[in-house]
Amino acid sequence: MSSRLTKLLSLLFALGLVAAACGSDADETVDAGTDGEEASGELDCSVDNLDLFADGGLTIATGEPVFPPWMLDDDPTSGEGFESAAAYALAEEMGFPPDSITWVRTDFDVAIAPGDKDYDFNMQQYTPTDERDEIVDFSASYYDVQRSVLTVEGSPTDGATTFADLAAGSWGATIGTTDLDYIENNIGIPAGDIAVFDTQADVVAAMVAGQIDSTVVGLPTAFYLSAVELDGGVIAGVLPAGDGDEAMALLFTEGNPLRDCVDVALNSLRDAGALDALAGEWLQGGGDIPTITE
Repeated sequence: MSSRLTKLLSLLFALGLVAAACGSDADETVDAGTDGEEASGELDCSVDNLDLFADGGLTIATGEPVFPPWMLDDDPTSGEGFESAAAYALAEEMGFPPDSITWVRTDFDVAIAPGDKDYDFNMQQYTPTDERDEIVDFSASYYDVQRSVLTVEGSPTDGATTFADLAAGSWGATIGTTDLDYIENNIGIPAGDIAVFDTQADVVAAMVAGQIDSTVVGLPTAFYLSAVELDGGVIAGVLPAGDGDEAMALLFTEGNPLRDCVDVALNSLRDAGALDALAGEWLQGGGDIPTITE
């Protein structure tokens, strides 16, 4: 075989490989295009297309009781208080009128459990953590809050400036909360020295009764409790962030596809400044609060 013929056959073979490769790419493009919505990366978040607990409406869970400034008068349906107002703003953004919203009540820690839920999502100041995310899903953040030490006037933690100062207090917190984790793992109070309660109302009752004198709560909650629920209530100071875990998010059943469309609506509200406006209306405190250092 001549060298010229050899070169010609080699060239034809190479061109054949290129053509085959191009044909393969074209076939893959066509196949990908047949997947419609998934290929385009776009979500169909129309109400009729949503996977809802109850057809045609949103079912939202929250705590019992619920406190200002998150919800007023223990009434999530009022649209008053930051979380109630944010829930209705979110529903409107998703295409749900107010009368299509159903509220149900749950314990805080019961919701953080595997298995199906009898609601679309739960809204009661949940902070996502790696441990929780293994059994439930969370939305994008709807509010980022600072933690604070709530105490009573004249207690050992009143006037505390460091974690070492806080060790003199008698502590309590709600079961299953990251506030409880913070007291133990960040401040360093031994687990056996922390009184654990079923609800935040029980924590406040224990403070009123003098059973404990200190707890950790979000700063907006501390403003309300110190002004209304606790005689002589004092915010000792705000706390350093605990690994960036101050975000509040909606809680979903693990794998619930509704979360993606909820995130689209939340991000739209955030970009429009609506969530910041609601926070300014309902969560704004007053005065200069000192920072407690490690």
